Amino acid sequence: MSTITRLLAGSVLSLSAVLSAQAADITGAGATFPAPVYAKWAEAYKAATNNSLNYQAIGSGGGVKQILSKTVDFGASDDPTKGEDLAKNNLLQFPAVIGGIVPVVNLPGIAPGQMKLDGKVLAAIFRGAITKWNDPAIAALNAGVKLPSDPITLVYRSDSSGTTAGFTYYLDEVDPEFKKAVGAGKTVNWASGVGGKGNAGVAANVTKIAGSVGYVEYAYAKQNKMTHVAMINKAGKTVQPDDTAFAAAADGADWSKAPGFGISLNNQANEKAWPITSATYILMHKVADKPAQSAEALKFFRWALNSGQKLALDLDYVPLPASLVKQVEATWAGIKDASGKPVLGN
Repeated sequence: MSTITRLLAGSVLSLSAVLSAQAADITGAGATFPAPVYAKWAEAYKAATNNSLNYQAIGSGGGVKQILSKTVDFGASDDPTKGEDLAKNNLLQFPAVIGGIVPVVNLPGIAPGQMKLDGKVLAAIFRGAITKWNDPAIAALNAGVKLPSDPITLVYRSDSSGTTAGFTYYLDEVDPEFKKAVGAGKTVNWASGVGGKGNAGVAANVTKIAGSVGYVEYAYAKQNKMTHVAMINKAGKTVQPDDTAFAAAADGADWSKAPGFGISLNNQANEKAWPITSATYILMHKVADKPAQSAEALKFFRWALNSGQKLALDLDYVPLPASLVKQVEATWAGIKDASGKPVLGN
Protein backbone atom coordinates (compact mmCIF):
# COMPACT_ATOMS: atom_id res chain seq x y z
CA MET A 1 0.00 0.00 0.00
CA SER A 2 1.48 3.37 -1.00
CA THR A 3 1.96 6.19 1.46
CA ILE A 4 -0.83 8.21 -0.21
CA THR A 5 -3.21 5.23 -0.09
CA ARG A 6 -2.42 4.69 3.61
CA LEU A 7 -3.04 8.38 4.32
CA LEU A 8 -6.33 8.34 2.43
CA ALA A 9 -7.45 5.18 4.22
CA GLY A 10 -6.50 6.72 7.55
CA SER A 11 -8.45 9.87 6.68
CA VAL A 12 -11.54 7.87 5.79
CA LEU A 13 -11.31 5.91 9.04
CA SER A 14 -10.83 9.12 11.02
CA LEU A 15 -13.79 10.75 9.29
CA SER A 16 -15.95 7.68 9.95
CA ALA A 17 -14.98 7.78 13.61
CA VAL A 18 -15.88 11.48 13.83
CA LEU A 19 -19.23 10.94 12.12
CA SER A 20 -19.95 7.97 14.38
CA ALA A 21 -19.10 10.01 17.46
CA GLN A 22 -21.34 12.84 16.30
CA ALA A 23 -24.32 10.61 15.47
CA ALA A 24 -26.96 10.24 18.17
CA ASP A 25 -29.62 7.63 18.73
CA ILE A 26 -32.93 9.01 20.01
CA THR A 27 -35.33 6.64 21.75
CA GLY A 28 -39.10 6.94 21.98
CA ALA A 29 -42.07 4.67 22.60
CA GLY A 30 -45.84 4.79 22.60
CA ALA A 31 -48.72 5.47 20.24
CA THR A 32 -49.14 3.39 17.10
CA PHE A 33 -51.38 6.11 15.58
CA PRO A 34 -48.37 8.24 14.41
CA ALA A 35 -45.94 5.37 13.84
CA PRO A 36 -46.09 5.54 10.01
CA VAL A 37 -45.17 9.23 9.93
CA TYR A 38 -42.54 8.86 12.65
CA ALA A 39 -40.93 6.13 10.52
CA LYS A 40 -40.89 8.43 7.48
CA TRP A 41 -39.52 11.31 9.51
CA ALA A 42 -36.85 9.09 11.06
CA GLU A 43 -35.66 7.87 7.65
CA ALA A 44 -35.39 11.41 6.25
CA TYR A 45 -33.82 12.79 9.44
CA LYS A 46 -31.11 10.13 9.45
CA ALA A 47 -30.30 10.97 5.83
CA ALA A 48 -30.05 14.66 6.73
CA THR A 49 -28.22 14.43 10.07
CA ASN A 50 -26.88 10.87 10.49
CA ASN A 51 -28.90 10.68 13.73
CA SER A 52 -31.27 7.76 14.27
CA LEU A 53 -34.68 7.47 15.93
CA ASN A 54 -35.54 4.15 17.56
CA TYR A 55 -39.32 4.31 18.08
CA GLN A 56 -41.28 1.43 19.60
CA ALA A 57 -44.97 1.51 18.61
CA ILE A 58 -46.33 -0.17 21.76
CA GLY A 59 -49.52 1.83 22.35
CA SER A 60 -50.18 5.08 24.17
CA GLY A 61 -50.46 3.46 27.60
CA GLY A 62 -47.06 1.86 27.13
CA GLY A 63 -45.58 5.18 26.02
CA VAL A 64 -46.77 6.92 29.18
CA LYS A 65 -45.31 4.12 31.33
CA GLN A 66 -41.99 4.26 29.49
CA ILE A 67 -41.52 8.01 29.92
CA LEU A 68 -42.54 7.85 33.58
CA SER A 69 -39.94 5.12 34.15
CA LYS A 70 -37.36 7.19 32.22
CA THR A 71 -36.42 4.37 29.87
CA VAL A 72 -36.87 6.50 26.71
CA ASP A 73 -36.09 10.05 25.66
CA PHE A 74 -39.77 10.72 24.91
CA GLY A 75 -43.11 9.03 25.30
CA ALA A 76 -45.96 9.33 22.79
CA SER A 77 -49.70 9.22 23.41
CA ASP A 78 -52.81 10.05 21.41
CA ASP A 79 -54.74 10.55 24.65
CA PRO A 80 -53.39 13.84 26.04
CA THR A 81 -52.28 13.73 29.67
CA LYS A 82 -54.38 15.93 31.94
CA GLY A 83 -52.86 19.07 33.43
CA GLU A 84 -52.81 17.76 37.00
CA ASP A 85 -50.89 14.66 35.91
CA LEU A 86 -48.42 16.74 33.89
CA ALA A 87 -47.80 18.86 37.01
CA LYS A 88 -47.60 15.83 39.33
CA ASN A 89 -44.96 14.12 37.19
CA ASN A 90 -43.22 17.33 36.05
CA LEU A 91 -43.80 16.51 32.39
CA LEU A 92 -43.98 18.73 29.32
CA GLN A 93 -46.47 17.79 26.60
CA PHE A 94 -46.84 19.04 23.04
CA PRO A 95 -48.64 17.89 19.86
CA ALA A 96 -46.62 16.47 16.98
CA VAL A 97 -49.11 15.85 14.16
CA ILE A 98 -52.85 15.54 13.49
CA GLY A 99 -54.67 12.56 11.98
CA GLY A 100 -58.03 10.84 11.71
CA ILE A 101 -59.46 7.65 13.17
CA VAL A 102 -61.60 5.77 10.66
CA PRO A 103 -64.02 2.84 10.89
CA VAL A 104 -62.94 0.03 8.53
CA VAL A 105 -64.98 -2.98 7.41
CA ASN A 106 -64.51 -6.31 5.66
CA LEU A 107 -67.63 -6.60 3.50
CA PRO A 108 -67.21 -8.13 0.02
CA GLY A 109 -68.88 -5.99 -2.63
CA ILE A 110 -68.66 -2.78 -0.59
CA ALA A 111 -66.16 -0.26 -1.98
CA PRO A 112 -64.07 2.08 0.20
CA GLY A 113 -66.21 5.04 1.24
CA GLN A 114 -69.40 3.55 -0.25
CA MET A 115 -71.05 2.77 3.07
CA LYS A 116 -71.81 5.68 5.38
CA LEU A 117 -72.65 5.82 9.06
CA ASP A 118 -73.47 8.52 11.56
CA GLY A 119 -72.18 8.70 15.09
CA LYS A 120 -75.24 7.19 16.75
CA VAL A 121 -75.36 4.15 14.46
CA LEU A 122 -71.60 3.62 14.79
CA ALA A 123 -71.95 3.81 18.58
CA ALA A 124 -74.85 1.34 18.52
CA ILE A 125 -72.71 -1.09 16.53
CA PHE A 126 -69.79 -0.84 18.96
CA ARG A 127 -71.97 -1.19 22.08
CA GLY A 128 -73.52 -4.33 20.61
CA ALA A 129 -77.03 -2.98 20.01
CA ILE A 130 -76.76 -3.47 16.22
CA THR A 131 -75.54 -6.95 15.38
CA LYS A 132 -76.25 -7.47 11.64
CA TRP A 133 -75.11 -5.53 8.60
CA ASN A 134 -78.61 -5.26 7.13
CA ASP A 135 -80.04 -3.72 10.32
CA PRO A 136 -82.71 -1.10 9.44
CA ALA A 137 -80.65 1.68 11.05
CA ILE A 138 -77.69 0.96 8.72
CA ALA A 139 -79.97 0.42 5.71
CA ALA A 140 -81.69 3.78 6.27
CA LEU A 141 -78.35 5.55 5.79
CA ASN A 142 -77.36 3.49 2.75
CA ALA A 143 -80.18 3.48 0.21
CA GLY A 144 -79.17 1.53 -2.90
CA VAL A 145 -76.26 -0.24 -1.18
CA LYS A 146 -76.64 -4.03 -1.04
CA LEU A 147 -76.01 -4.90 2.59
CA PRO A 148 -75.37 -8.51 3.64
CA SER A 149 -77.34 -10.17 6.43
CA ASP A 150 -74.07 -11.35 8.01
CA PRO A 151 -73.45 -10.87 11.72
CA ILE A 152 -71.13 -8.03 12.72
CA THR A 153 -67.82 -8.92 14.39
CA LEU A 154 -66.24 -6.08 16.35
CA VAL A 155 -62.46 -5.70 16.22
CA TYR A 156 -60.93 -3.48 18.90
CA ARG A 157 -57.57 -2.59 20.44
CA SER A 158 -56.45 -5.11 23.05
CA ASP A 159 -53.69 -2.83 24.38
CA SER A 160 -53.89 0.49 26.20
CA SER A 161 -54.56 2.78 23.26
CA GLY A 162 -54.88 6.47 22.51
CA THR A 163 -56.70 5.50 19.30
CA THR A 164 -59.29 3.73 21.45
CA ALA A 165 -59.50 6.82 23.66
CA GLY A 166 -60.12 9.16 20.72
CA PHE A 167 -62.66 6.77 19.18
CA THR A 168 -64.59 6.14 22.39
CA TYR A 169 -64.58 9.81 23.45
CA TYR A 170 -66.37 10.54 20.16
CA LEU A 171 -68.89 7.71 20.60
CA ASP A 172 -69.49 8.82 24.20
CA GLU A 173 -70.22 12.35 23.02
CA VAL A 174 -72.76 11.37 20.35
CA ASP A 175 -74.50 8.53 22.21
CA PRO A 176 -75.28 8.60 25.96
CA GLU A 177 -76.13 4.89 25.80
CA PHE A 178 -72.59 4.10 24.65
CA LYS A 179 -71.25 6.05 27.62
CA LYS A 180 -73.33 3.92 30.00
CA ALA A 181 -72.59 0.59 28.35
CA VAL A 182 -68.94 0.91 27.34
CA GLY A 183 -67.41 4.19 28.55
CA ALA A 184 -64.34 5.92 27.19
CA GLY A 185 -60.59 5.81 27.63
CA LYS A 186 -57.45 3.96 26.59
CA THR A 187 -59.09 0.67 27.63
CA VAL A 188 -62.84 -0.04 27.85
CA ASN A 189 -65.17 -3.00 28.31
CA TRP A 190 -66.30 -3.94 24.81
CA ALA A 191 -69.54 -5.92 24.48
CA SER A 192 -67.90 -8.62 22.33
CA GLY A 193 -65.44 -9.10 19.54
CA VAL A 194 -61.78 -9.75 18.76
CA GLY A 195 -58.83 -7.76 20.07
CA GLY A 196 -55.76 -6.69 18.12
CA LYS A 197 -52.54 -5.16 19.37
CA GLY A 198 -51.81 -1.75 17.90
CA ASN A 199 -53.39 -0.18 14.84
CA ALA A 200 -51.55 -2.81 12.83
CA GLY A 201 -53.17 -5.63 14.82
CA VAL A 202 -56.68 -4.24 14.32
CA ALA A 203 -56.01 -3.74 10.59
CA ALA A 204 -54.76 -7.33 10.28
CA ASN A 205 -57.80 -8.79 12.05
CA VAL A 206 -60.31 -6.78 10.03
CA THR A 207 -58.56 -7.91 6.85
CA LYS A 208 -58.86 -11.57 7.94
CA ILE A 209 -62.38 -11.64 9.39
CA ALA A 210 -65.31 -11.38 6.97
CA GLY A 211 -68.15 -9.24 8.34
CA SER A 212 -65.87 -7.39 10.77
CA VAL A 213 -65.60 -3.71 11.65
CA GLY A 214 -62.76 -1.98 13.46
CA TYR A 215 -61.13 1.42 13.89
CA VAL A 216 -57.64 2.51 12.85
CA GLU A 217 -55.64 5.62 12.11
CA TYR A 218 -56.24 6.47 8.46
CA ALA A 219 -52.66 5.81 7.32
CA TYR A 220 -53.12 2.13 8.25
CA ALA A 221 -56.37 1.92 6.25
CA LYS A 222 -54.71 3.60 3.28
CA GLN A 223 -51.50 1.56 3.36
CA ASN A 224 -53.42 -1.73 3.71
CA LYS A 225 -56.02 -0.75 1.06
CA MET A 226 -58.83 -1.35 3.52
CA THR A 227 -62.50 -0.47 3.07
CA HIS A 228 -63.14 2.63 5.13
CA VAL A 229 -66.57 3.95 6.05
CA ALA A 230 -67.74 7.49 5.20
CA MET A 231 -69.15 9.45 8.13
CA ILE A 232 -72.01 11.92 8.54
CA ASN A 233 -70.50 14.72 10.63
CA LYS A 234 -71.98 17.15 13.16
CA ALA A 235 -73.06 19.50 10.34
CA GLY A 236 -75.01 16.65 8.73
CA LYS A 237 -72.60 16.37 5.79
CA THR A 238 -71.20 13.09 4.47
CA VAL A 239 -67.40 13.30 4.53
CA GLN A 240 -64.57 11.03 3.45
CA PRO A 241 -61.34 10.76 5.47
CA ASP A 242 -58.36 12.68 4.09
CA ASP A 243 -55.94 15.39 5.17
CA THR A 244 -58.40 18.13 4.11
CA ALA A 245 -61.15 16.74 6.35
CA PHE A 246 -58.73 16.32 9.27
CA ALA A 247 -57.45 19.88 8.78
CA ALA A 248 -61.05 21.17 8.77
CA ALA A 249 -61.55 19.57 12.19
CA ALA A 250 -58.47 21.39 13.50
CA ASP A 251 -59.37 24.69 11.85
CA GLY A 252 -59.86 27.41 14.44
CA ALA A 253 -58.93 25.15 17.36
CA ASP A 254 -57.95 27.04 20.51
CA TRP A 255 -54.87 25.08 21.56
CA SER A 256 -54.42 27.21 24.69
CA LYS A 257 -57.66 25.92 26.24
CA ALA A 258 -55.97 23.01 28.01
CA PRO A 259 -52.57 22.42 29.63
CA GLY A 260 -50.08 20.77 27.29
CA PHE A 261 -52.27 21.66 24.27
CA GLY A 262 -54.54 18.73 25.23
CA ILE A 263 -57.74 19.69 23.39
CA SER A 264 -60.31 17.52 21.58
CA LEU A 265 -60.78 17.85 17.82
CA ASN A 266 -63.70 15.41 17.73
CA ASN A 267 -67.19 16.29 16.46
CA GLN A 268 -66.36 19.78 15.20
CA ALA A 269 -69.09 21.90 13.57
CA ASN A 270 -67.13 22.66 10.37
CA GLU A 271 -69.16 21.08 7.55
CA LYS A 272 -65.97 19.65 5.97
CA ALA A 273 -64.63 18.18 9.22
CA TRP A 274 -63.94 14.49 9.75
CA PRO A 275 -65.72 13.81 13.07
CA ILE A 276 -63.08 11.56 14.69
CA THR A 277 -59.90 13.62 14.49
CA SER A 278 -57.05 13.72 16.99
CA ALA A 279 -53.65 15.21 17.61
CA THR A 280 -50.94 12.89 18.86
CA TYR A 281 -48.68 14.09 21.68
CA ILE A 282 -45.11 13.90 22.93
CA LEU A 283 -44.23 13.68 26.63
CA MET A 284 -40.82 14.62 28.06
CA HIS A 285 -39.47 15.29 31.54
CA LYS A 286 -38.97 18.96 32.39
CA VAL A 287 -35.81 18.12 34.35
CA ALA A 288 -33.71 15.99 32.03
CA ASP A 289 -31.61 13.19 33.51
CA LYS A 290 -29.78 13.04 30.18
CA PRO A 291 -29.76 16.63 28.88
CA ALA A 292 -27.86 15.79 25.68
CA GLN A 293 -30.41 13.10 24.76
CA SER A 294 -33.34 15.38 25.52
CA ALA A 295 -31.76 18.05 23.32
CA GLU A 296 -31.38 15.56 20.47
CA ALA A 297 -35.03 14.55 20.78
CA LEU A 298 -36.11 18.21 20.60
CA LYS A 299 -33.86 18.75 17.58
CA PHE A 300 -35.62 15.84 15.86
CA PHE A 301 -39.05 17.33 16.51
CA ARG A 302 -37.86 20.80 15.49
CA TRP A 303 -36.79 19.30 12.17
CA ALA A 304 -40.03 17.27 11.83
CA LEU A 305 -42.37 20.19 12.59
CA ASN A 306 -40.57 22.51 10.19
CA SER A 307 -39.16 20.26 7.45
CA GLY A 308 -41.31 17.14 7.61
CA GLN A 309 -44.66 18.62 6.56
CA LYS A 310 -44.74 17.09 3.08
CA LEU A 311 -43.89 13.63 4.43
CA ALA A 312 -46.83 13.93 6.83
CA LEU A 313 -49.19 15.07 4.08
CA ASP A 314 -48.11 12.19 1.86
CA LEU A 315 -49.52 9.82 4.50
CA ASP A 316 -52.68 11.95 4.98
CA TYR A 317 -51.63 13.32 8.34
CA VAL A 318 -51.98 17.06 8.94
CA PRO A 319 -48.90 19.05 10.01
CA LEU A 320 -49.34 21.50 12.85
CA PRO A 321 -50.15 25.06 11.73
CA ALA A 322 -47.10 27.35 11.66
CA SER A 323 -48.53 29.49 14.48
CA LEU A 324 -48.90 26.39 16.67
CA VAL A 325 -45.36 25.23 15.86
CA LYS A 326 -44.07 28.55 17.24
CA GLN A 327 -46.11 28.06 20.43
CA VAL A 328 -44.81 24.50 20.80
CA GLU A 329 -41.18 25.49 20.27
CA ALA A 330 -41.54 28.26 22.87
CA THR A 331 -42.45 25.66 25.51
CA TRP A 332 -39.26 23.68 24.92
CA ALA A 333 -37.30 26.17 27.00
CA GLY A 334 -39.07 24.49 29.92
CA ILE A 335 -36.96 21.34 29.50
CA LYS A 336 -33.84 21.96 31.56
CA ASP A 337 -30.82 20.23 33.02
CA ALA A 338 -30.26 19.82 36.75
CA SER A 339 -28.73 23.32 36.95
CA GLY A 340 -31.81 24.93 35.44
CA LYS A 341 -30.32 25.60 32.01
CA PRO A 342 -32.50 24.84 28.96
CA VAL A 343 -31.17 21.73 27.21
CA LEU A 344 -31.83 23.08 23.70
CA GLY A 345 -29.82 26.00 22.40
CA ASN A 346 -30.84 28.22 19.50
